Amino acid sequence: MDNYLEMLPLSGIARCTGAHPKDALPFTGYPRQHPSEKNKLVLVYDPLGPAPTVMEFKLEDIPLVEDIPSAVTEDGEGVPLVKLWVRRGAHGIILEPFEVNDEIRKRFLGA
Repeated sequence: MDNYLEMLPLSGIARCTGAHPKDALPFTGYPRQHPSEKNKLVLVYDPLGPAPTVMEFKLEDIPLVEDIPSAVTEDGEGVPLVKLWVRRGAHGIILEPFEVNDEIRKRFLGA
């Protein structure tokens, strides 16, 4: 995980060394670099839970990163986790899975 975070562009992200920022909120999960936008990070929140959530944040909205103990799958595989402190008031995106069916089509396209 350290290698991934070190590869991120310089954006003012600091490693946690003590006090947490009062103007930010924590999100814990498995981080990945955004596949096409280098100024964004994708976080898989609760990656081993029953309903993992994929979130996207701008790097400039993350003032602090904390390393936390890795999670372990049933097969014994380690999943590196971090706690991201995201600036209060920042805009993130939650990617939500859905089943392709007539109801969802009507919801978004009408008719």
